[in-house]
Amino acid sequence: MSLLAIEGLTIALPPGGERAHAIEDVSLALDPGEILCVVGESGSGKSMTASAVMGLVPEGLPVVAGRIVFEGTDLLRLPPEDMRELRGRRLGMVFQEPMTALNPLMTVGEQIAEVFRVHGETGDVRGRVLRLLEDVRLPDPPALLGAYPFRLSGGQRQRVMIAMALALGPSVLIADEPTTALDVTTQMQILRLIRQLQQDKGTGVLFITHDFGVVAEIADRVAVMQRGRVVEQGPAGRVLNAPEHPYTRALIDAVPHGRARAAATGGGEVLRLQAVRKTFRRGGGLFRRGTTVVAVKDAEFTLAKGETLGLVGESGSGKSTLARCVVRLVEPDGGTIAFHGTDLRRLSRGAMKPYRRRIQIVFQDPYASLNPRRKIGDIIAEGPVTHGVPRPEAMARVRELLRLVQLDEGAIDRYPHEFSGGQRQRIGLARALALDPELLIADEPVSALDVSVQAQVLALLDDIRHRLGLTMLFITHDLRVAAQVCDRIAVMQRGEIVELGDTAQVFGSPRHAYTRELLDAIPGKHWMPPARAA
Repeated sequence: MSLLAIEGLTIALPPGGERAHAIEDVSLALDPGEILCVVGESGSGKSMTASAVMGLVPEGLPVVAGRIVFEGTDLLRLPPEDMRELRGRRLGMVFQEPMTALNPLMTVGEQIAEVFRVHGETGDVRGRVLRLLEDVRLPDPPALLGAYPFRLSGGQRQRVMIAMALALGPSVLIADEPTTALDVTTQMQILRLIRQLQQDKGTGVLFITHDFGVVAEIADRVAVMQRGRVVEQGPAGRVLNAPEHPYTRALIDAVPHGRARAAATGGGEVLRLQAVRKTFRRGGGLFRRGTTVVAVKDAEFTLAKGETLGLVGESGSGKSTLARCVVRLVEPDGGTIAFHGTDLRRLSRGAMKPYRRRIQIVFQDPYASLNPRRKIGDIIAEGPVTHGVPRPEAMARVRELLRLVQLDEGAIDRYPHEFSGGQRQRIGLARALALDPELLIADEPVSALDVSVQAQVLALLDDIRHRLGLTMLFITHDLRVAAQVCDRIAVMQRGEIVELGDTAQVFGSPRHAYTRELLDAIPGKHWMPPARAA
């Protein structure tokens, strides 16, 4: 008998939506000591399925059919107080964004200890918390007890969430996209940690993801969801290597292949950086000295016309700071940033204005960078109008750009919240292109997108680059993505460029140990999708 069985589960959506059910006739089974990966894009129903198991389905979304049987008990029939007792003790959950799931006003030690106290556990709670922090491989557990979540890195916060979920030894662990926004090395550490804990404790793991690279790394079995329904499921080897459903094949085809492309032949020099430096001071006060953080240390590279250079590294490596130094959103402390021979560092704010038109940036989070109170047409037209283009001419250009980024012209009169993440990223790209830039800086433009949407945006970027002759500085922590779009790669670690070369050279014969570490951390690196293997 399965440890957890979801049988014909159907959850209704409010009337008037694009479909009648959030999930429909979903049946899944999880055995002890097994990792079942549930795969699908945003809106496929995978997170709703996990929420139903935990009894966390939002009000207004009624369960209209099915059962969720855990250790012989139908969870849907349990009184709320019994469900609260199971939640945490027998059913643990790790959420996608730990910073929103952790209380910012409580220390790490207090939050983990609260799990024990809520369930009436007494005794040496502090000792148990320390052992949990050791189990999830966190450094210096005694010091972490008194630390607040904002002091920790994303990977460390995710480990704290895993420690809380495992505190009472649950027999089922649900991990909802726990590695989506993490660097590849941190992602691999979390995946290995979950696999090791599952093997050591015999926990059944329901792992939710949109990335088949992650599936290839850890899954025993796979269930693929589309628009609320399970369209395919089976052993991981079979689904990965002989997928039957067209949607499964489409998701697998969208995984970045990680093979270096042939480098483009560049034209004249567009950008040259020499000895660029940037430091920040953190903390400190009237009677307290702060700490100095070296964000960028003597960075140097050149960028030729029509070339794409990838800046690759983990969070905190300095790649985004370096990009912002180029456009002077951050003021560098020293060095030369020469754009067509003009050192941008020496220009006044007023003298920079013409160059801001020629250098544009696409940000990682398009929703945060788009004004929610303004219509899309006004957002895209703002740059040209500011630089003196008559509004009718600017709006005509907006329509051209929307067609270029494959959006309907009707988007002009809509607001950012009416679009999906991939569509918002296209809008951000259209806004950047509105001023006909020579240099486009793309700062993690696809890291938070589903793999299929990611593939579409990458293909669009590549197409626009060729059509418009753009030069591009592309920032990413995912080497699979960098291989797909970049001619050369600069690898950054702790503010330094530790390796720079053609993409094929960096992938084929990396010189620096850190580059080799990043390549080894690519999820599913040993798995070759069937279409590509052929």
